[in-house]
Amino acid sequence: MEKQNNLSGNNRSHIQIGQTVQIVLKAHQRTGELTEGMVSRILTKSPNHHHGIKVMLDTGEVGRVKYILNE
Repeated sequence: MEKQNNLSGNNRSHIQIGQTVQIVLKAHQRTGELTEGMVSRILTKSPNHHHGIKVMLDTGEVGRVKYILNE
């Protein structure tokens, strides 16, 4: 999968349930380690967030979106 450079993980309107994304978990904020998965819930209510929109993956993991991936 390749990263979509034109869509930012900072804008809620770019993220949809069922999309494959790469997120940074709270525990990995210092290292920036990415976790890939499918969005099951969008947790951030505001239209944008400078650190990335917070989502829950289908695995139950919660983090902020860094990259939206092409399928």
